[in-house]
Amino acid sequence: MEQDTRQRKLCFVTIGATAAFDSLIKAVLEPAFLQDLQDYGYTNLRLQHGRDGALILKKYVAKLDCDAKKMYGVEITGFDFNAQGLGVEMRAAKAGKDAVEGVVISHAGSGSILEALRIAVPLIVVPNPSLLDNHQEELADAMAEQRYAIHGRLDDLSSALRQSEELRKKPPPWPPKNDDGDGRGLIGIMDDEMGFVD
Repeated sequence: MEQDTRQRKLCFVTIGATAAFDSLIKAVLEPAFLQDLQDYGYTNLRLQHGRDGALILKKYVAKLDCDAKKMYGVEITGFDFNAQGLGVEMRAAKAGKDAVEGVVISHAGSGSILEALRIAVPLIVVPNPSLLDNHQEELADAMAEQRYAIHGRLDDLSSALRQSEELRKKPPPWPPKNDDGDGRGLIGIMDDEMGFVD
């Protein structure tokens, strides 16, 4: 068996802790997306899949009817939830001694977004369309408009992955300055999401 000599490049996916997001788990396990990961040099796909996601992961891996590492050059792993947070997992997507910078794909929850932005790794934000009063769409739009993240769509994660490679070349400054126009800017939107009022 040939040894893989490529540097690790991680795509870390998180669905968060409060709501199921099975459609995101399914989307990143589709063969077309796995092929995209291979095309961009990714070696690892790590999923924070929540309580019910383990079964989805198991079914999709069986459905692939192959070893994803052999077919796509991508090792797929997953876990339910980490009570200590996702900082360690997200930092694994950063460049390091044995790794090149990868990407974080996250549901559009403000906590996960802030964590990824602090770590300064390319971020794809995917709103969960099954949520009522879906504030995630507004947050994803604002993040993309200000170039802090890519607004990912379940039916076109390939495009988002390509855009994240472009974002990597010219990352936005962090922390952001508030917008002088309507005062909302990224800080205003995050304040709204966190429930802070003036």
